[in-house]
Amino acid sequence: MNYALIVAGGSGKRMNNAVPKQFIELEGKPILVHTIQKFLDFAPDIKLVVVLPATSIEEFKSTYFQGNEKSRVSFVGGGETRFHSVQNGLLRIDEEGIVFIHDGVRPFVSELVLERCYKTASEFGNAVPYIDLKDSIRKLDEQGNMAVSRNEYKAIQTPQTFDISAIKKAYQQAYRETFTDEASVFEAAGHQIQLVEGNEENIKITTPQDLEIAKYLFRKEKLLV
Repeated sequence: MNYALIVAGGSGKRMNNAVPKQFIELEGKPILVHTIQKFLDFAPDIKLVVVLPATSIEEFKSTYFQGNEKSRVSFVGGGETRFHSVQNGLLRIDEEGIVFIHDGVRPFVSELVLERCYKTASEFGNAVPYIDLKDSIRKLDEQGNMAVSRNEYKAIQTPQTFDISAIKKAYQQAYRETFTDEASVFEAAGHQIQLVEGNEENIKITTPQDLEIAKYLFRKEKLLV
């Protein structure tokens, strides 16, 4: 059985909005609903585990998930950090297969990227999407800063995708501050990370500026359907 673990347990302080970013409406529905729908549409047999603030679960579930969809989506409360939220979500999965671990505020991941992630993770045990950097970058150190080649660095996206048994075992480690995403946890457990090409539109909506870009991308996506 294959799963998508959608992480949406944060408060979204950078959005400067009283509503947590995952619940801000985009074209009449919360951003999170659009993200969830991408995975429901991708595979008819996929199951979803959605990590939310515990106080938001019942209202969100009863408002947006009924009927057939309700049976495919389950919910769990978030933890103190992303690491702990993912850990909580993984505890709800008791089957073998592949799990996509995805940000709840990335509703524009493409079907092609999902296919790449699934295929690579099925073959190698993991898949982490990336995009190339376009700007020049500089490295900071105690002496100041210096130019470095952007070709040696990649910007990392989600869904970071894993063999279920392997990622659950990796999350048995004690938490470290260096665990900024699932790939860093998996790598610390001794695994080699497999990179796959992501899509530029797969932005993480965290600021008011991101939200304006998202509105444009949503209109563009509707025109292409």
